[in-house]
Amino acid sequence: MPAQPSRTAPLYFPPLQLIEFTRFFADEVREGRYPYVDFDADERWHQRIYRDRRVDVWLISWLPSQGTELHDHGGSSGSFTVLSGTLTEAVVGGGRRRDQRRAAGESVGFGARYVHDVRNLDETAAVSVHAYSPPLTSMTYYDLADGRLEPIRTLATDDPEPVPSAAGRSSAAS
Repeated sequence: MPAQPSRTAPLYFPPLQLIEFTRFFADEVREGRYPYVDFDADERWHQRIYRDRRVDVWLISWLPSQGTELHDHGGSSGSFTVLSGTLTEAVVGGGRRRDQRRAAGESVGFGARYVHDVRNLDETAAVSVHAYSPPLTSMTYYDLADGRLEPIRTLATDDPEPVPSAAGRSSAAS
């Protein structure tokens, strides 16, 4: 008789398991099993490549100088793996912003309260895979003022990369 699933198994994935997800999907992308990667000179290109009730996974390309603002993931834990190029991740802790370079092959996992900014500060394009559990439904953007994170806006979205509007504000992609 096959083993029955545990009734106490967590519904959502912790950061270490999300790293496994992003590494798995990074390998799948490298082997051509997922959509091609596109690049957009005006904004980061992104595409959801997997979603179920527990996790969603995104493929994102970054041309030089493209990046995000400081943001959280609306209570979702997450991970990203850099497939190619180098990304710079700014993490806020102790009231200070610290930059960390993330080269191809590196993975980062984080909990539900993590605030960061990811940018391509190099001269070559970068590609990464991101996973969120539970699937991403909102993001809050922040300014760092006098050592404190000040919320700017919160977006309800199932898209981790909102499209900037003409007014410079972000709006949820449909």
